[in-house]
Amino acid sequence: MVEVGKFLLLVGAVIIILGAVLLFTGKLNLPVGRLPGDFVYRGKNSVFYFPLATSLLLSAILSLIFWLIGRSRH
Repeated sequence: MVEVGKFLLLVGAVIIILGAVLLFTGKLNLPVGRLPGDFVYRGKNSVFYFPLATSLLLSAILSLIFWLIGRSRH
């Protein structure tokens, strides 16, 4: 049970950090969500938005974070 508690604290800390990063990116006017490679199609009555580049960037960052966490646990 102790390991589960540590894991939940770690997940909570990561969520808090990600929330803070998202708050600050909005205030710093960083182009997260408007990167080259994010597709936007505007029709007459609809908008289709597919953030491909943002998704790839976030995936790479999260993969690096989890790899570092996994490596530090050994």
